[in-house]
Amino acid sequence: MSKILEESAITDATRLLEAHPDFKVIRRVPLRTEFAEGDGRALSKGVVVDTETTGLDPDKDAIIELGMVLFEFDPETGRAYRIIESFSQLEDPRFPMPLDSLAVHGITNEMVAGKQIDDAEVERLLSGVSLVVAHHSKFDRVFLEKRLPIFESLPWGCSLAQVDWRGEGFGSANLDYIAYQYGFFFDEHRAENDCFALMEVLQQWLPKSGELVLKSILNKLGQKSYTVYATGSPYATKDILKSRGYRWDAERNCWHTTVTGDHAIMDEAGWLKSNVYGGDKAKIEIEVQTCLTRFSNRIGNRVLREI
Repeated sequence: MSKILEESAITDATRLLEAHPDFKVIRRVPLRTEFAEGDGRALSKGVVVDTETTGLDPDKDAIIELGMVLFEFDPETGRAYRIIESFSQLEDPRFPMPLDSLAVHGITNEMVAGKQIDDAEVERLLSGVSLVVAHHSKFDRVFLEKRLPIFESLPWGCSLAQVDWRGEGFGSANLDYIAYQYGFFFDEHRAENDCFALMEVLQQWLPKSGELVLKSILNKLGQKSYTVYATGSPYATKDILKSRGYRWDAERNCWHTTVTGDHAIMDEAGWLKSNVYGGDKAKIEIEVQTCLTRFSNRIGNRVLREI
């Protein structure tokens, strides 16, 4: 069968399946060069990043692959226009690849032997970037800032933490699941593949809010995040705090949570006073983060507040 006839048969079969209520067609994520034609408006430069590592501990593990996709976008609407460039490089961690890590990404010792990420090329590509997006920025940012300090100076967003996937009706916030719900699939756990998949997700419409995924992230970019430490909270309130989403910090010996936006921190302080401190005066510690420090391991501005 010729290539033309084969493609025609695939197209016919796809249309037949799409028209049937018992089937859903899933396509491989397209490697686009553009999402929309430029219309003369001022555009910003963004980058989607993903890393593969030897493990989960940034103090012990190392990056073995960095993928990036640079793109132009409208900061007002979140609409992406042109894919500027993509980047993918391996790096030798200089210690044997752990077997459990190898099972995830399939990157072998032989593949990374003698390889190194080109720092100067990364810095060139990031020149003029006003937004970095990863699907788990709390993971990728920490590793990248340790290996490539230029990432410390850039604003970061996160498609995992800054999009209300559950509220939008998604059963999972995993990238492969989200992609499937939008009708495409990709070969996971290689950095550049994950970047192109996330780029595609960023340009999908959220079903309930009706806005682009990237726009949802941009809406939160300028907002401050507040990590609230319920210092001196009574032991009897631990279950109340836990059910609210607070987590225990063994080092600080207190419960904490993170909220975004000025209204959210006011509401949280009021909730703590009423439900944890019994309406009495109390002092809580608040750590303030912006998009320049959010998702990093760097400590934000900390203040004590009386409630």
